[in-house]
Amino acid sequence: MFRRCNLVNQLRCVARASTETAVVEETPSRLQQLRAKLREDEHEILTDTFGRKHTYLRISLTERCNLRCTYCMPAEGVKLTKKEGILKTDEIIQIADLFVKEGVRKIRLTGGEPTIRKDIIDIIGQLKQLRDLDQVAITTNGLTLTRQLPALQKAGLDALNISLDTLKEERFELFTRRRGWAKVMASIDLAVQLGYKPVKINCVMMRGRNDDEIIDFIDFTRDRPVDVRFIEYMPFQGNQWKENKMISFNEMKAIIREKYSDFQALPNQPNNTSKAYHVPGFIGQVGFITSMSQHFCDSCNRVRITADGNLKVCLFEGKGEVSLRDALRSGISENALKNLIRRAISRKKKQHAANRKEKFPCKMSNIISMQYKYFPYISKYLKSNASIRMYSSLSHIDETGKANMVDVGLKNDSKRVAIARGFVRIGPVISNLIAENNVKKGDVLSVAQLAGIMAAKRTSDLIPLCHPLSLSYVNVCLKLNEESHRVEITSEVRCIGKTGVEMEALTAVSIAALTIYDMCKYAASPGTMQIYGIELVSKKGGTKGDFTIYKT
Repeated sequence: MFRRCNLVNQLRCVARASTETAVVEETPSRLQQLRAKLREDEHEILTDTFGRKHTYLRISLTERCNLRCTYCMPAEGVKLTKKEGILKTDEIIQIADLFVKEGVRKIRLTGGEPTIRKDIIDIIGQLKQLRDLDQVAITTNGLTLTRQLPALQKAGLDALNISLDTLKEERFELFTRRRGWAKVMASIDLAVQLGYKPVKINCVMMRGRNDDEIIDFIDFTRDRPVDVRFIEYMPFQGNQWKENKMISFNEMKAIIREKYSDFQALPNQPNNTSKAYHVPGFIGQVGFITSMSQHFCDSCNRVRITADGNLKVCLFEGKGEVSLRDALRSGISENALKNLIRRAISRKKKQHAANRKEKFPCKMSNIISMQYKYFPYISKYLKSNASIRMYSSLSHIDETGKANMVDVGLKNDSKRVAIARGFVRIGPVISNLIAENNVKKGDVLSVAQLAGIMAAKRTSDLIPLCHPLSLSYVNVCLKLNEESHRVEITSEVRCIGKTGVEMEALTAVSIAALTIYDMCKYAASPGTMQIYGIELVSKKGGTKGDFTIYKT
C-alpha cells in the first residue's frame, strides 16, 4: 500500500512538472515509466511458473502472404485455414482487450502478411482505443506499404518492422519467388520520411545465401535511422533446417569487426530479444536475434495468437495450443476465458524445443519415432504393407512332456471376436499433460493406440504358443478419465478362423498400457503410475459358444 501511494505521489509531481518548459522533453518517458509501475500494481500480470511476466502479444491477422520466401514456406505451399476459421475483427479486438486487461502493453500484428488483410486499418484504429495499451506495431514484408503506410500511421500505428533479406534485387526474386525489391526499398524510405525511428529491418541470415551481404547491411545504417536486425536461421517444420545453414551471433560479429574494429554494444532493455550494436558515427544501429546460439527464453515476455485463434505460449511449441476462437464462439464468459489463458501460460516451458534439442519437435515426428522405439519390425511392415505372420517353431506340450502343436485343422472356420480392457493409473499431473497434449514425447493416446494395434497383429511372435492368425479387424480405444486420473483402454479384435483371438485382444491392451507408462514415466512421481485390471471382457465364436466375463 505504501509503495502504491509513493508511486501516485511521484506521478502527480511529474504531471505538475510537465507544465514547466524545462522538463517538457523528459516528462513523457518518466510518466510512462510511472504509469507502467502503477498498472503492474493494479493488475496481476500474466505470469508463468518461471516468474516471466507476459506483456507482449503477437496477433497473426492472416495465414496468407504475397511472397513465397524459400526459408519460410515449402515449395509445394501450405494448406490454409478456411475463411470462416480465421478470427473476425471483433474477435481480434475482444481477445486483445482481454489481454490488455491482463497486463499486455504491446501488441504486434503479423501474418502471413498482415497488410493483405482488408480491415487492417480498422483493426489498428480499434486497438489504439484500448486503455493502457502503449504500442501497436506491425511486421510486414513492405511490398504494399508505400500506398498503405500514411493511412496506417493515421490510424495509430506506432512502430513497424520490415523484412528484407538481401540488398540485391535479383537475389530478392530468388529468395521470395516474387518481384518487388524496389517497392520494399521505397517503403523503408517512406517510413523514415514519416518519422518512424528507428525503422526496424528484419534480415534472416543464411550461410551460403546472403552471408556475403553482412557488411552491406552494416553500411546501410551509415546514413539512415534504421535498426538492421540479423536473425539466426531457425528451424520449423517444412523449411528443411540444418545447423550448417545457421550463422551464429559470434560469427557475424567477427565478420563485422574485420572491417569495423570499433563495432560495439549498446544498452539493452530487460525483455529485448535483439542484442543492440552500432558502428560509432553511424546514424543507425544493428541488432542480433540469437534464438539459436544464445536463446533469451529466460526473459521471454511474449505470447502469440495464430490467425485461426490458437494461443501459442511459445513460437516453437506446437503442443498444447488452446483455441480461443472456439472458446469465444461457444459463448464462454470473460472470467472463464481469463482462466483458460492463465492455465496455458502456466504450462509454458523453460526453454523452447529447439534449445531443448528435441529431435522431433512436431507431433507426427514424435509418433513415428515412438513407433520405431517400441516396434523395430514396423519399418519392414510399413514398407511391405504385408500382414504375413511367421509361424512359431514352438508348440504346446502333450501329456508325455513332448512338444506337440495343437492341431486345429479339423475345426470349422467361424467368426471370432474378443474384447479386452485395462487401465493405467496416471495421477493428476500426467492426466493434465495428456489432456493438453503436452507430454514431451508426443501424443500419448495416438501413439499408444498405434502400438496396441500393431502388437495385436504380432501376438504370435510375442507369445510363441499362440497360433498365428490373419486378423480382419483390430481397434484400440483409449479414453482419458480426468476425474479419476486414469486412461481406460479397450481393444476389439476379429477374424474368421479356427481359433479365438482372446490373446490378441489382451496383447493389444497390454502393449498400449506399457506405451503410456513409458511415454509418461519421466513426469511421474514414485508410485503414481500403475497398470491394472487387464482382463478379457467378452468373446464370440468357437465350439464353446459366446460368453461375457465382465459386462461393460
